[in-house]
Amino acid sequence: MGALTNYFENKLLDLLLRAQAYTPPATLYIGLDTVVGNEAGGGTEVSGGSYARVAVPASLVNWAGSQGAGTTAASSGTGGTTSNNASITFPVPTADWGSVVGFRLWDASSGGNALIYQALTTPKTINNGDAAPVFNAGALTIQIDN
Repeated sequence: MGALTNYFENKLLDLLLRAQAYTPPATLYIGLDTVVGNEAGGGTEVSGGSYARVAVPASLVNWAGSQGAGTTAASSGTGGTTSNNASITFPVPTADWGSVVGFRLWDASSGGNALIYQALTTPKTINNGDAAPVFNAGALTIQIDN
């Protein structure tokens, strides 16, 4: 289950309840972590060895509606869950990235603010020369229903 960072929780509260402007990012950036993030924004992102966050534009085409994987209509489900509609492929590692245990959605390609963080169901050790890490379509699921 994904969790919102304090930063994103505050932006949503201000937007919905306090009439404060917030423009969500047009593009989200998926980052991999060797230490799972947390509400305060902690976590350790992979670095070096050709690592880079992967850009995924926010759209009905790229993210499934809450009614099920692969859907492209506006959300109408009840579980608060979405997933990627297409594969998300990272660069081929040119150094050991270590044991990847989670991911975060960011509002920038580097730096920026983490919006959502989540642990992987199964950690994955990524070494120099391994195939490019990929989240196949439907594999990266995010649930924000409490």
